Amino acid sequence: MPSPLGQVCGRCIRRAPSYDATHAALRYEFPADRLILALKHRNQLPLAALLAGKLAESVKSRRTSGIAIDLVIPMPLHARRLAQRGFNQSVEIGRRTAHELALAFTCQAAQRLRDTPAQADLPLMRRRANVRGAFDCSTSLEGKSVAIVDDVMTSGATLNALAAALKRVGAIHVENWVVARTWPRD
Repeated sequence: MPSPLGQVCGRCIRRAPSYDATHAALRYEFPADRLILALKHRNQLPLAALLAGKLAESVKSRRTSGIAIDLVIPMPLHARRLAQRGFNQSVEIGRRTAHELALAFTCQAAQRLRDTPAQADLPLMRRRANVRGAFDCSTSLEGKSVAIVDDVMTSGATLNALAAALKRVGAIHVENWVVARTWPRD
């Protein structure tokens, strides 16, 4: 979570995630939540360009790690969910974001092995177990810095599971680039 002077948050100090940084363009609240849901569940594909533009703009203006990203990878969907939805919103957003930032993009490096229940349907405490072992990477990422693109980050469990899989095949740096992130209630 954001902190004064960009310090590491207490949650990450207690249990360091597999990813190295997260960049969220927007808070997951009105109107961003409505736009994401319209893309994802009402097949409003033109919204992917708008959301990708917001994400690319945010990454350009706030990226401070100094590490060059070699490859952009979208959050993979399981084949069954992809067949139901007809598209992967993370692919649509990620491809456009990578293009705007002149970065390499691939949907082939990571696969979702298990058709897990939707994270949004689970309590926060069960989300990590739900995605444990859900991802595999078929491509060596030895020495690469990777950005994972996803639409929403809530607990970070899914992004963490994919980041761990990417690091197992050699990625040295993994960042999450998400359109929106939920915020703790004040």
